[in-house]
This record gives sequence, C-alpha cells and structure tokens, in this order.
Amino acid sequence: MSNVSNKSKQITAARALVNCLALEKVSTVFGYPGAAICPFYDELSKSNIEHILVRHEANAGHAASGYARITGKAAVCIATSGPGATNLITAIATAYMDSIPMICITGQVNTDQIGKDVFQEADITGAVESFVKHSFLIKDAQDLPETVRKAFYIASTGRPGPVLLDIPIDVLRTDIDFDNVKYMEQVDIRGYKPNFHGNKLQIKRVIEAIETADKPLICAGGGLFNREAYKLMRQFAEHADIPVISTMMGISALPTEHPLYYGMIGMHGKGIANRAINNCDLLILLGARVNDRAVLALKNNDSLKVIHIDIDPAEIGKNLPASIPVVGDLRAVLEQLLEQLPKKKHENWKKLLKTDTGSDTLDMPSKTDKINPKQFINILNRLLPEESVIVADVGQNQIWTANNISLSEHGRFITSGGMGTMGYSVPAAIGAKKAAPEKEVIAICGDGSFQMQMMELATAIQHNINIKIIIMKNNRLGMVRELQQNLYNNNCTAVNLDGSPDFVKIAAAYGINGDYVTDIKQADKALITLLASKKPYLLQINIDENEKTM
Repeated sequence: MSNVSNKSKQITAARALVNCLALEKVSTVFGYPGAAICPFYDELSKSNIEHILVRHEANAGHAASGYARITGKAAVCIATSGPGATNLITAIATAYMDSIPMICITGQVNTDQIGKDVFQEADITGAVESFVKHSFLIKDAQDLPETVRKAFYIASTGRPGPVLLDIPIDVLRTDIDFDNVKYMEQVDIRGYKPNFHGNKLQIKRVIEAIETADKPLICAGGGLFNREAYKLMRQFAEHADIPVISTMMGISALPTEHPLYYGMIGMHGKGIANRAINNCDLLILLGARVNDRAVLALKNNDSLKVIHIDIDPAEIGKNLPASIPVVGDLRAVLEQLLEQLPKKKHENWKKLLKTDTGSDTLDMPSKTDKINPKQFINILNRLLPEESVIVADVGQNQIWTANNISLSEHGRFITSGGMGTMGYSVPAAIGAKKAAPEKEVIAICGDGSFQMQMMELATAIQHNINIKIIIMKNNRLGMVRELQQNLYNNNCTAVNLDGSPDFVKIAAAYGINGDYVTDIKQADKALITLLASKKPYLLQINIDENEKTM
C-alpha cells in the first residue's frame, strides 16, 4: 500500500486528505468513525497510516495530545459530525489551554444542508471558536490540500495549539487535482507571522539584569518543551548558576534531583518553591503563563524585576507585569542569551534556599490499611526506569504526583494543567506510549477520574499499547471533598463514590492483569510486577478518604 498517490492524478478529496497526512509524516491517528467522515475512513484504510480506535471521541483528542507532547509534532484526531464533533470539544479546549499542537478533523453534513438542522448537524466551528488556534469549514474540495497545509503550519508554529478542519461529506467525495510537490511548497499566510528571534535590545537588557541580580530565579513553564528548549534552559541555569522552580506544566524540564531545582510553584506547590519566588530579586519566566494558581503564591513585591520570555505576546504581562518582555521562540531566544550570558555563582542565594526550614511533608495516615501517597510515589521513584513518562490525571492524585514524582533527565511529566480535565490520563498515556513505545508510560489517576475513561482499557488491549495504570482509590472525589471540608463547614455533598466497581476485576474483564495494595509493605513487590509486565497492567492502591493534598 502507498501513502501518496501519483503526482498529477485526479483523486477524491478524501484520498487527498490521506495524502496530505502522509506528506506531513503522520504515521498514527486517533479517532472514532461515523457516517459523515466515512469517505475519509475508506481511504485511510488503504494507506499505511495506523488508526487507533478509541471508545469515546474526547479520548481521541486526549490521546492525540499525549502523542503530540512526546513527539513535539502536531497529532491528529478524528470524529464524525454532530455528537461526534461535540464530544471532541473538551479535548480541544484541553489542548488549547496547554498549547498542544493538534489537527482535529471532523465530518460535516452536505454543504447544501448546513444550517438546516439535519440529522447529526452541529456548528462545530462556531462551538470551538474561543478555544482553537484557528478553524476551517472547507466548502470547496479544491481548497482542501492548501487548507490542510495551513492547518499544520498554524498548529505547529508560534504558540502551538489545536486547529479544526470541518469537512462536509460531499466535499470529501468530490474529485480534485492533487499535486504532492505543490502541497509541500512553503506556507505564507497573510497576517500570521510569528516572531522567532528576540529583539536584540531586549536581549541586552536581559543580560544586564542577570549580571546585576543577587537572587535570580527561573520559573520553567510548559513552553520549554517546544523544540526541546528545556535542554538549553538547563545550560542557561547551570552557566549562570540560577535556581529553578516550575509551573505544573514545566515539571520535568529540569531533572527532579538536579541541585538547582526547587519544585513546583503555586497554591498546591512546594513551600520552598513559593518561598523562593517571594525572596528573589529577578524572576525569569520561560514559556509560562503564570496563571491564577501560580500567581496566588506571589506576594506583592514592588522591587521585583520580571523578565518574561514567550512566543505569544498576548501572554506577556497578562497575569504578572513584565519589566523586560521578550517575544520569541524560546529555543531561539535562549540561544541568543547563551551567546552573551555571563558565568555567575550565587552561593549565598542557594545557601539561603537550602537552609529554608519550611516543611513539605505529608502526615502519615492513621489507618493501617491505607497507603500514604507520598510514601508510595517515593517507592515508585526508586524503581522507575530512567526513560519514563508519568501521566497524572486531575484531582488529589495530580498534586500528590506533581509534588513527589522524581524524574531523570530522560523522564517526562504530563498532565492537564490549564483546563484541569478529569479523564485525561489513560488516553493521554495511550498516545504517549504510541509515540514512544520504548519508554515506560504510567497513568496515575483517582477512582473518580478513572471512571471517566476506563473504557479506554479496550483501546489499549485492541492495539497492544502496553501502558500501566495506578489508581489511587479513596472512594471520594477527593479534591472537592477537601474543598468542602475547608470552605463549606465540612458539608461534604455529592462526593461519595459508593457504587464504584472493583477496578482490578474490571481490568480482568478486559484481559488485563492487576493487583491491590492495601499495605505500604506490599508496594515494592506490586510495583516491580507492574513495571516488569510486557502488557497493560493495573494497580489499585487504597488511600485514606480524609488524606490531605498538602
């Protein structure tokens, strides 16, 4: 089978779409078919592109997100019209908030039926307008190749993000001329010219600020993973001897045990990281939006100088005033800075941080048949292979994992940071494992979030994607329960998960082995078995229902 048809042959737009994906070097797509997208699926089946059938459209988007975050390239998810497309909305919004490059392809009803409320019609381009980087409704089949090329370019350049392609079924069936050489011509979009290199004057101001700072601090954000800019950030921090904290999205930009790394900032972050940001005299934001959860940790400091480097000018100064704004691609800007960066030592500043007496420990649970999550993750840290990907879901499990996971230089932490989408971890882990089958990929979730995604166990089995899953079971929507206890006079309502199944037995029904951990003494053996498994594996650990996040 060939991915690309002959250069000058007339083909259907559906076939042309497959050719476009092949020319963009797409090897895997995630989706769920339906009538309006069937012409594309028919042609896709004749190509070398692998299709991963998920069990819910939102999970096609989350899987594509995990795939994109590991490869650094735009990933593709597919749904049909109407409810198929609307089910994809949460995944699109999740990717948008975390700046993940995705191409979202949806089928649409015939062009002459649009706006008539026919069967399975939904205005998906209108519905996602506020959280896509761009969207296209393709009504002329001949425009399809150029539009697809633009979509990949927009999704992958500047600040990455999801781009939607909505294609009516009659357009997919229409014959067009397709020239694969012409398709690969350079894209030029009027009005879309992302900045690349930083302004030279601003670069000079950054260098001067670093030279004069006594207590500089780098805040690493998720933008550092674009074009592997985190590697240059490490050189930058080490050369100028600057301590590093991270946002949740920036975790693993620097190895956890690196002597310059002090943990995650924010309302659920490490105390030492929050104290560092309130004592520094120069804050260097690298690819970080510094959203509300991070800004809450920062007290008023009129003397603080802030350098904010980001590809998106709209983000600079939005949540925190920037003394020295630098717009540009992080990798390119860091290359510029490294050419002029003075070699420095900040022993007094690091000594002050190391003598910090604040505590970040979790209390041990009072019940002997429950597991302390921090202890458990510390055991996992000891056993993890160097090249591991940890995908945390949302809720208490996310905070326990983010604050305690220890990843090496080759490790990666993934989560839904901006949107905080429950049900993200398992499909994202599937995408990540598909992108890097040689790496150990572990999804960590709660019993609430797992029940939003457990149907994807079938996807893992069907496509031989050997992810591992750890479920922290406390029979509660733990984060909400904790909020209700702290802010609503302990009126815990609608957070009890009675009626939940035995997750190990659920896994067994899918043909997946699993085990329970009810005593911390069982953790070593259980994790060794999980990591040794060559097939999907599920571990259920019992957490005290009143265990605190911090």
